[in-house]
Amino acid sequence: MSELTNQEALYNANVAPEQFDWDSFESGLDADARKEKSDLEEIYKGSLNDLAESDVIIGKVVRLTDKEAIVDINFKSEGVISLNEFRYNQGLKVGDEVEVMVDRREDKTGQLQLSHKKARTLKAWDRVNEYHESGEIVNGFVKSRTKGGMIVDVFGIEAFLPGSQIDVKPIKDYDQFVGKTMEFKVVKINPEFKNVVVSHKALIEADIEGQKKEIIAQLEKGQVLEGTVKNITSYGVFIDLGGVDGLIHITDLSWSRVNHPSEILADGQTVKVVILDFDDEKTRIQLGMKQLEAHPWDALDANLKVGDKVKGKVVVLADYGAFVEVAPGVEGLIHVSEMSWSTHLRSAGDFVKIGDEVEAVVLTLDREERKISLGIKQLTPDPWADIQTKYPVGSQHVGTVRNFTNFGVFVELEEGIDGLIYISDLSWTKKIKHPSEFCNVGDKLDVVVLELDTEARRLSLGHKQLTENPWDKFETKYAEGTVHSGKATDVFDKGAQVQFEDAEVEAFAPSRLLEKEDGSKIKKGETADFKVIEFNKEFKRVVVSHTGIFRDEEKKAAKEAKPAASSSNEEKSTLGDIDALAELKKRMEEGK
Repeated sequence: MSELTNQEALYNANVAPEQFDWDSFESGLDADARKEKSDLEEIYKGSLNDLAESDVIIGKVVRLTDKEAIVDINFKSEGVISLNEFRYNQGLKVGDEVEVMVDRREDKTGQLQLSHKKARTLKAWDRVNEYHESGEIVNGFVKSRTKGGMIVDVFGIEAFLPGSQIDVKPIKDYDQFVGKTMEFKVVKINPEFKNVVVSHKALIEADIEGQKKEIIAQLEKGQVLEGTVKNITSYGVFIDLGGVDGLIHITDLSWSRVNHPSEILADGQTVKVVILDFDDEKTRIQLGMKQLEAHPWDALDANLKVGDKVKGKVVVLADYGAFVEVAPGVEGLIHVSEMSWSTHLRSAGDFVKIGDEVEAVVLTLDREERKISLGIKQLTPDPWADIQTKYPVGSQHVGTVRNFTNFGVFVELEEGIDGLIYISDLSWTKKIKHPSEFCNVGDKLDVVVLELDTEARRLSLGHKQLTENPWDKFETKYAEGTVHSGKATDVFDKGAQVQFEDAEVEAFAPSRLLEKEDGSKIKKGETADFKVIEFNKEFKRVVVSHTGIFRDEEKKAAKEAKPAASSSNEEKSTLGDIDALAELKKRMEEGK
């Protein structure tokens, strides 16, 4: 039926226009029906206004499907929430009350869409801060793995769980925790960046700390406990005593020397230990294993004494000596000076190496201090025992140059027998400033024994004494006043070094005595005649002069001329005297 126009309606109603019920005409409802509809609209409008706000609504789960949860929020229709938003709550069931917000009033099918995640997020920060301040435990759902840790859903907020905060032990496989609901403690919040950090390790540590206090309260020095090897380091082993850790230092593992703890123990091994010490708060516990066994020195042969021979294995080697284990846990030191009769100390490594089985003689034994010193050289005769027979004063030998000092050379005649040649006993003629100018280390050298002191174990040797002292003949050959041809091998400010033709003697010519007859001076490399003006056999010193040669000749000529004149005068005076005496004699005779 076609709609009526306003005029047609008035005509059919047969009423005045001002009395016509236009609302009933337009709505098709009478006044009561319209009032009822208006009341329903107000109720509906009020409901819609509440849903439009961003408030969190408490709804009740009325039904669960494979993918969704149907929630009643006292609206005209029930809302739908994806079960993915409840992954953290695997125990969700019908009748549970949940926090929701309106996501969309109607989707394309007219269904009310709710969000549990948004509702949780709005309230989550307040709750997270409350739990952070109170330290209460929260449940979180491990959503996924990320770089350096895990992502955990806590009250709808994605929190970060660092890998180091999962457990007290290092975790290799993070994937085993994905999809699990675990307990956590909120350890850090950054409101500016909306970051939350949680820890599961903190809860474990708190439990362990409680166990520690109970265990530590019962600890006493000397108490024997059973523990498990937890960690092995180069300096010792950490033992788990059931919630509290103690350290066995490497020196407390065994009475025998241990190079590395892994030689004695392995990870996970169960061992018995004794408590040696702990600090006042008992946070550091020092344990021992060797203390559970008798000290090796207590089992050492009671008859062992100084002078006895023992056998053992070299366990430690140093430059100054070697430690030899002569019995389990009992070590003796062989100092390097006791390894050879030679006085030239070398490194102990030149004689033995670790693992060598050696025989030695007990030199000292102190059972109270638990110290023993050993010697190897004592196994062979002391070379100084018959030194006077083998090396009497005046005997000649061949030795090996071992080392130098500023004052001489040490020569080894045999192992353990060294002698010293003073620098002044190396050569009769050469002026030696340092022994290295005369010989080299390792050279063979002929020597003669000059002095022998058996008590001080000192041997004085000589080399020049093997030949005749040339200065005995030099005393005659280069006597003062003799003239020899020589070469100026070196010229310096104070004079020149002069080498005579026989190359046996070097002489010194003062600078003022190098002047030649023409007024010039002798230069280096020039050969000339020199006169000996001083000869000292004791100090091997010869002083010569070139100038003195021609000046002496001048003096000689002058001297020869002077006596001739004197002789003439003397002759004249004598004849005159004779005449005077004759005249005097004549007058005397006449007067008589």
